[in-house]
Amino acid sequence: MTEDTKITPSTDEIASSTEALGVVQETIEYFLEAASVDRVFGEPIQHGDTMIIPTAEVFGALGFGAGYGSGQSTDSDEKSGENSGSGGGGGGGGRVFSRPVAVVVSSPEGVNVHEVVDPTKIALAAITASGFMVSMLFRMLKPKR
Repeated sequence: MTEDTKITPSTDEIASSTEALGVVQETIEYFLEAASVDRVFGEPIQHGDTMIIPTAEVFGALGFGAGYGSGQSTDSDEKSGENSGSGGGGGGGGRVFSRPVAVVVSSPEGVNVHEVVDPTKIALAAITASGFMVSMLFRMLKPKR
């Protein structure tokens, strides 16, 4: 004969889930601090009549996962006085990427935007693209079997 029992979380389980939420909140706060534009640039600079405003773009990705389990007692467990079951677990991770984009210069003569260009990245992109095109050309010219 089986008996339906209502499973309710214990005080320890509630405390551990509250603790886990605290860790998640702390991690998110740390992540948002790391993803701040201030990590790339400082405050705008005033030099006489000229205001220099640095700009950046920031990309971020964050993910979390959590699990929880429980258990049931069987007739044999009730006779022996043992209960089985447990649970818990979780994890997360993220990535922040930021880069300078431009510098805005505001002066009495007007507003100018000076883009930040990285010639190394442009050269690497050109080398990668040309390598891909050459390999595809050889592949297309290769005799068919």
